Amino acid sequence: MQFQQLQYFVAVAETRHFTRAADLVHVAQPSLSQQIKALERELGADLFQRARGNITLTDAGEALLPLARRILADADTARQEVQELAQLRRGRVRLGATPSVCTGLLPDVLRAFHDRYPGIRLLIEEGGSHDLVRELARGALDLALVVLPLPTPAPALTTVELLREDLVVVSSPDAPGPGRGRRTVRVSDLEGERLVMFRHGYDLRELTVAACRAEGFEPDFAVEGGEMDAVLGFVRAGLGVAVVPRMVAARSGRGLRVTPLARPGLHRTIALAHRSDVAPPRAARELQRMLLER
Repeated sequence: MQFQQLQYFVAVAETRHFTRAADLVHVAQPSLSQQIKALERELGADLFQRARGNITLTDAGEALLPLARRILADADTARQEVQELAQLRRGRVRLGATPSVCTGLLPDVLRAFHDRYPGIRLLIEEGGSHDLVRELARGALDLALVVLPLPTPAPALTTVELLREDLVVVSSPDAPGPGRGRRTVRVSDLEGERLVMFRHGYDLRELTVAACRAEGFEPDFAVEGGEMDAVLGFVRAGLGVAVVPRMVAARSGRGLRVTPLARPGLHRTIALAHRSDVAPPRAARELQRMLLER
């Protein structure tokens, strides 16, 4: 009994037509008929009752059909498992993340992933959540770490919350501390402070500006338009204060004063996103697992 014969048998059983079955499995109809007859000789029983314009399964055919389907399904599963194992030895993962997540969350996880799967290339794209959602939707990324809520509805994406992170105020230790040097400050204490602000489209910019407006004032920008590293550098130089994630401050806070925000404070939710209609590649799913279990 040959694997190919079982494929041909199932095709005929499902179409009840030899010519249509041959088209389905991309083989000439005489070749398919010969293989079915060879299978019947091997089993010692007819599998089909053949009448003009009418093909039905015999009792032997009915008994074989679920077994043949199971064998074919198991073979397909085995093929996929082997291919997925091969994907973990070589390949790539295209991961998008906001710059602050790249600075704070990713380094340790990516190091652990690279140690475990050194043959997988990691392609990282930094951007705001809006840009990353667009890149996911067009298939340019396998996974993305985005800030919730998403700037626009994205029903074609699946998101899983990863962490809820506090925001803190950073300032230069050589300059007066925000809130007259208190151990914690409120958003309202930022009124009158010169802020170093991120560029337009940056999630932290929208969050900080909205929080200030909710307290009844417009933030005063000393410098605006930078990415995370530039903003931290400008703060170290004493140009102003900035609101950043606690994780970033902990990792990159050398030369900075870190002041927590008093309750209820400010927070942001980081989520892992991928397309709903396409399963991520095996290597991307493994990185996804490591991020969720970190």
